[in-house]
Amino acid sequence: MDARFSEDLSILKQLKANLESCILGKTAEVELLLTAALAGGHVLLEDVPGTGKTVLIKALAKSVQGQFRRIQCNPDLLPTDITGVAIYHPKQETFLFRPGPVMTHILLADEINRATTKTQSALLEAMEERHVTVDGECYPLPTPFLLLATQNPIDFEGTYVLPEAQLDRFMMKFSLGYPEHDTEKKMLFSQTDGHPVDRLEPIADVERLTDMQHRVREVHMDEAVADYVVSITRKTREHQSVFLGASPRATIALMQAAKAFAYLRERDYVIPDDIKYLAPYVLGHRIILHSEARIDGLTVDSVFQSIFSQVRVPVRLEK
Repeated sequence: MDARFSEDLSILKQLKANLESCILGKTAEVELLLTAALAGGHVLLEDVPGTGKTVLIKALAKSVQGQFRRIQCNPDLLPTDITGVAIYHPKQETFLFRPGPVMTHILLADEINRATTKTQSALLEAMEERHVTVDGECYPLPTPFLLLATQNPIDFEGTYVLPEAQLDRFMMKFSLGYPEHDTEKKMLFSQTDGHPVDRLEPIADVERLTDMQHRVREVHMDEAVADYVVSITRKTREHQSVFLGASPRATIALMQAAKAFAYLRERDYVIPDDIKYLAPYVLGHRIILHSEARIDGLTVDSVFQSIFSQVRVPVRLEK
């Protein structure tokens, strides 16, 4: 373990503490968000209103001193409201590009499923290729760029289902859920002197986050573990209850997330347990079950339990 690795671990512990001070009792969810940030992946948070989704995202942006923009999605939102637009400047007699909110380090797309499919599609290029095209001109996004989107799972009026192509570009999808009784009580007193986010101190900067993202890519994944990753994703395509399985992009995302999770857990190598833990969060939202399976009461989680029982876990034999 070199000095740089030790410094990174110290920063990550402080980042984790920062986020946990704003979202009480959600250690696992905070780790998932940091894992996605280290892997350079986008996150979809699906939960009921008021559970702290926006607070968690704002806390991350403030902790890494990144540029932060928020889009409140609604049916009237236009694609140019996200990407930006070229405006004619009379004095210069030319068109000048006015950047949209997507030109930022951390973009919050609040209630993304309230935007029309046409507007949602404006994010596809940004999510995958880290640039946007306006009037034939290509504009690169800042580095790093993270899209963190939220959606309400119980509100159906005025909402538009996210297409599979867009869901596939989110590295992870997870929920925060309601807090426990004691945690919610503690939450009341934490708000006495203002919101915890307002009291946060920056821990790092976006340059350091980018540097950690590069170091995460160097985390070792044994060939046997790589086979385990591929076997799991391929099983999602072959399972009898699954109509649409995980894509090759999902396989890569699971590898990247596993490396980031290992780094967060103070390891420079990936173990099978990392894959098994992350697979439902990375692959779950990319899977569509057959209608007959849903009628029979099967869920994505139960399908994963079936898949895990069918795929052999690699075991290292000591000499």
